[in-house]
Order: sequence, then C-alpha cells, then structure tokens
Amino acid sequence: MTKEIRHVLGISGGKDSAALAIYMKKNYPNLNIEYYTCDTGKELKETYDLIENLESFLEKPIQKLVSKKGSSKDPFDHFYNIYKGYLPSTSSRWCTKNLKIDPFEEFVGNEQVISYVGIRGDEDREGYISRKSNIQSIFPFRKNIWSEDVISKVLTNDNIKSVEEIYKFSSNTINIDRIIEIVNQPISSKFTMQQKLNLLLDQDIKEFNRVIFEYLKVTDYPLSRESNFPLIDNDEILVRDDIFKLLRESGVGVPAYYEPLKFEVDGKEGEYMRSRSGCYFCFFQQKIEWVWLLEQHPDMYEKAKYYENQKEGFTWNQTESLTELADPKRVENIKRDYLNRHKNKPKSSALLDILDDSESEGCASCFI
Repeated sequence: MTKEIRHVLGISGGKDSAALAIYMKKNYPNLNIEYYTCDTGKELKETYDLIENLESFLEKPIQKLVSKKGSSKDPFDHFYNIYKGYLPSTSSRWCTKNLKIDPFEEFVGNEQVISYVGIRGDEDREGYISRKSNIQSIFPFRKNIWSEDVISKVLTNDNIKSVEEIYKFSSNTINIDRIIEIVNQPISSKFTMQQKLNLLLDQDIKEFNRVIFEYLKVTDYPLSRESNFPLIDNDEILVRDDIFKLLRESGVGVPAYYEPLKFEVDGKEGEYMRSRSGCYFCFFQQKIEWVWLLEQHPDMYEKAKYYENQKEGFTWNQTESLTELADPKRVENIKRDYLNRHKNKPKSSALLDILDDSESEGCASCFI
C-alpha cells in the first residue's frame, strides 16, 4: 500500500506565506496541509502575533520547528557559539541552513512531500528548492506552478515526442495545433526554455499543467504517486495587492511591521516600514529598516549591537556599525536619502511602494 503523501506549507512570518496559507484553506480545504514555522528565537513579536492569528483562522496548529532541541540556548545563539561569534552574512548564510532548511528537512524526513511556496506571480525568483528527491515544491500564486527542475526535465529536447503525445492524447483545447508547433520547436540559443515555457502557458495554463502532471507519473517525484492533483486546474495569478487583500479580508491582518509609519526630515514627511519578516537583526535589512528597528524596538536594536560588539570588525551590514548608524545625525541622513529615493514613486492602494526594490533581496526560506 502506497503511503499517503504529505502536504506542507511553511510560515515565515512574511505576508506571502501567510496569504498562501489563507488561500489554500479557502480554495483547497480537502488538502490535509501541515503548517510549520522555523523559530530562530530571534523573531519580532509581530511575527509571533501573526502566527497566532493564522492558527485561529486555519483552525489547526502551526508546528514550531526548533533546531537543536534540548540546547540550553535558543537556536540562533546555539549556532552562534558553534561558529565562534562569526555573524551570518550575505556571503555566509549559516543561519538559513541551520535554522531554516535543516529543521524543515528533518521535519519531513524521507516521506514523500509536496511543499507549497508563496512566491507571487509578480516576482521573478525561484525560491528554495530542496535537493532531496522526496520533496517537491509547488508555487500556487504563479502562472507556472512548477519548479525549475520539473520544467527542465519535461521540456528538454529529448522529450519533445513524449510531450507531444501527451498533449494529443489528453488535450481538448482549440489551440492544439499551435501548441504542437511550439512543443516541436527545439530549445536552442535562439529559443530558450523560458521562451518555450511562456508560449505554452500563454496558450492554455490548465492544459499545460495537465501535461506536466501526466508526465510526472513516469518519474520519481512525489506527485507521481497521486491519481489527481487539484492545483492543475488553477490558472489564477496573484500579485502583491492580492496578498494584502487576502490578509485583510480573512481577518488575519497584515503583519504589523508592514504598516507604514510616518517620519519627518527637513520639514518633509515620509513613511517607512519593515519590508521583510525574519530575525530582527537580519543582515539583508536596508538602512531605513535598521532605523525602524532602532525607533520601534530599541531593546532589540541594543541586542543586535551586542552581537556586533562581541568580535572586533564584525558588523551586520557592510558599511557601518549599529553604533555609528544610531547617531542622530546619521539617522537623519538615512531618512533624508530614503525620502529622496522614494519621493517620485506613486502610492499603491495598499501601501506605499516601499517594498519594490527590497523584496528582491534576501532568502526565500526566511522572508516569503
């Protein structure tokens, strides 16, 4: 008897993963999804508030995964000591591996798992893809719900005839002639896999999904063990405004750190907020986000400074220490620079478009 496949969805504390949990419960209530979050011990209070609100909406617990259970220290401090006071950075993301990826892979073990990831339809990134063959990622908000490894396997030139046969056998679309023409065009330097993918999706998203699902039955992917998969009939594409709408209309609410707060410099008024979830001292933060932490959570700012001061020359960001950044004149300059960069940007219906350039940076395991 084939063991049942597990469906899991990670809650980072960010808006997108929270909205995805809401979306999946509303649209696919029959999927027995397990929700989890990786607790680093260094999250903002607002993150824990969001998880509590989500649990009420989902009517089921969100499992808290903690790396190195039994340690006398919280997960971050446990590994911080192992790395002898070496702070994580963009070039050494030991926090992501040890505090996010490893607990997740331990949580799923060797069981067959579908992992749902909240990357939106207006984002151009892939996100974390496990190297473990028993974990398959699905992206419900995107036009293309399949991961890059699946697309590469299916659309390789060696599979042209197989894909053509599946389309001919199972497709009812009126665009079948054009689709077959696209399928038979080999990938080359002048016709990339991404171009081929986009053309096939443009013809019919649902038909494309059915073909991929049918092809997966002859592979070792977890979905090869399923007789049906409801998401293949989903052609919705959700973007940022949709995410905020889902959060607000569900009653879960937008995480408090996304709500804009006013500031004034040189007699001009601006707004700032945090653009990401994750640890309060995350090295991916922009300068203005460090100012946000300084002004909204001064106790946490002091804790972040403590880590810097433990080892000479180590700083969370590349250009200055948190002691230097906290100088009132420096804070004023950061706000001034930030205001000047955003003064000509339009306001969205949900929030200032403050998130635009910062969302593309960071680790998908932490911030989605």
